[in-house]
Amino acid sequence: MSGEPSGVQSPDVVAARGAAMAREKLAQAKADAARRGQLPRREPRRRAAARRDAGDPQLFGRAIRDLLADRGWEQPLAVGGVFGRWHEIVGPDLALHTKPETFADGEVLVVADSTAWATQVRLLASTLVRRLNEELGDGTVRRVKVRGPQNGPRPSGGLRVTGSRGPGDTYG
Repeated sequence: MSGEPSGVQSPDVVAARGAAMAREKLAQAKADAARRGQLPRREPRRRAAARRDAGDPQLFGRAIRDLLADRGWEQPLAVGGVFGRWHEIVGPDLALHTKPETFADGEVLVVADSTAWATQVRLLASTLVRRLNEELGDGTVRRVKVRGPQNGPRPSGGLRVTGSRGPGDTYG
């Protein structure tokens, strides 16, 4: 033997075991990351991008965001997206009987197809404001205005009773 007590190891042996253990733990961490879909980068990190001239090409998404910001179209675009996804936001039952018509100065005008649904939307107005603000950002929508059906009195004709106004629940 080398003259050292039996339980003590040389510094070289300890260092070699430590390096082997570190390699093993690194391989295990990489395998865990690969299972989670978080693989380490293969390419070196890039430095911050140099300033671009106005004529230089840029990423399409960035160009669109810049265009929207320059023209002030960000909020109208977001509102249009909400109007387009109305059935997802309010649910299929409410969307079947209502539709958003305009958005101006923090007020959304919702049109209902009957007075009963118009009343229902008026009762749900505060919930609807909260839900729309979740989609558009706090404070964007301050009020929901509801309009019922706009079917005026029916024109008189051969099969109409003089003075009749038709069914009473369709006049908003």
